[in-house]
Amino acid sequence: MTTLHSLKAPHRSTHRKKRVGRGQGSGLGKTAGRGGKGQKARTGNMRFEGFEGGQSPLQRRLPKFGFNAPNRLAWAIVNVGDLEQFESGASVDQKALSKAGLVKGRFDGIKVLGQGELKKKLTVKAHKFSGSAKEAITKAGGSVEELPLMVHKPESAAKAHAGKGVKPA
Repeated sequence: MTTLHSLKAPHRSTHRKKRVGRGQGSGLGKTAGRGGKGQKARTGNMRFEGFEGGQSPLQRRLPKFGFNAPNRLAWAIVNVGDLEQFESGASVDQKALSKAGLVKGRFDGIKVLGQGELKKKLTVKAHKFSGSAKEAITKAGGSVEELPLMVHKPESAAKAHAGKGVKPA
């Protein structure tokens, strides 16, 4: 039975590196396997990916578009008017918002904006608040608690910051 430690390449299956342009005796001297004359015999012979025979290549004909910053933050947006569905005196955090269906999918933080009216006393915990949102919540008798934004997950932060831990933004 063949096992991994006893595997061998078949006889004569490995080949020596082809050394071109090393004189007549090597078998690939003089023109070094490129034939005689012509565009393909020259150096810099335009054999790169996307070359279209001198026609302007597709990657240059198409317009440049788009850019996604690698360090961008995705915010889950919640308006003050949406918080009206919670009971008076409730503590509204990420868990409560996702249970109510106000935040969905993947995001880095929650931002509360001031659109709509709030008449209930709530304790709202989020990563960011607009000025009008803070005003509306405190005006209704509630309180605002700004949470620190965790830029990286703790385990990836150790790698990203070479052991400096989680970096609040």
